[in-house]
Amino acid sequence: MATVYKTLLNDDVVSTRTLLHESIPITGSIVSGTYSDDNIKNYSHGRFQSVYDYPYLSSSANHIFDISLGFAPSSPLSGTTAGHLEVNKKTQMYNQMAQVLVGHDTTGSILPFDEDGDILAGGTKLKECVFFSFSRLLVKDEIKKASVQMIVGTGSYATPFAGTKTLTDYGANNEYRVNSPAGEYGIMYSGSGTGPCGLVYYQAGLMVLTASVFGGGTQFLLSGSTDQGVQEALTGSSIQDFADAVRARIKDIDFNNTVELNSTVYFCRINHNEFNYSSNPTYLSESKIRVKETSIDSPASYVTTVGLYSADNELLATAKLSEPLKKTPENEMILRVRLDY
Repeated sequence: MATVYKTLLNDDVVSTRTLLHESIPITGSIVSGTYSDDNIKNYSHGRFQSVYDYPYLSSSANHIFDISLGFAPSSPLSGTTAGHLEVNKKTQMYNQMAQVLVGHDTTGSILPFDEDGDILAGGTKLKECVFFSFSRLLVKDEIKKASVQMIVGTGSYATPFAGTKTLTDYGANNEYRVNSPAGEYGIMYSGSGTGPCGLVYYQAGLMVLTASVFGGGTQFLLSGSTDQGVQEALTGSSIQDFADAVRARIKDIDFNNTVELNSTVYFCRINHNEFNYSSNPTYLSESKIRVKETSIDSPASYVTTVGLYSADNELLATAKLSEPLKKTPENEMILRVRLDY
């Protein structure tokens, strides 16, 4: 326990923030095919489908993301009833996502997803959407801006990757939006800054894509012996069947996650005339300093630990040095102690 204390001044304490990034690759082989769909979990409510990195009944399986489908009440498809499956579920999923990610207008009505993020200016709305909700295990604190890439197939049901599209949040480092209740978001493009096709919400870890991006002619979904295009599948299939068809067209998803590391750095300054003696009982032998060979030798001590104390001298944290540092009246030290949280 320390017996000599030194007060830290305002200039001795600095707060910093560090962003750590990790590359997250999700290959199409995991999403569809590798485990014969044993890593795909469907639910009795039928509102979304979950994808795992391993058969989901295994204790080592990790949840990767969920897929769902929805369209706005203002979509022409919402009024279709003949042969339309799960119309209420699809509109409810859209409304749920929109009210969380876009919010409400002054009348309390739910705002639809906007293609360019300029909600008040009107413009093109995303009315038929596929939702990808990524696991917090992968996203961490948020998705890194301008790091998102998704490659999807646009071929027929039998050969989905005969044609492909590469979707990115191109230029999102500088061109992201902040008018969402869920935080910052960027625009997904089919190409380098052209062809907006969706939105990616960085803090929420959620991607919203227009369903038309998965276009595959008349063979998007094989329902029994009937081929369905995207528009037909939107109304003529369940959410889970549509999610199956979407998974079959995912070739690759890549992004970098972000961990925000907050730190407080304490600069512990030891002047030439400070801490040259030790309070350790073994420092003395028969009332003589062990490290002095003659009476005229300078005193010396060895610094091994820094303790941070509260105002009433209660020990809050300790920092160990990698090796003891010799302290004499001829030298000074600045020890940098960092607390991460």
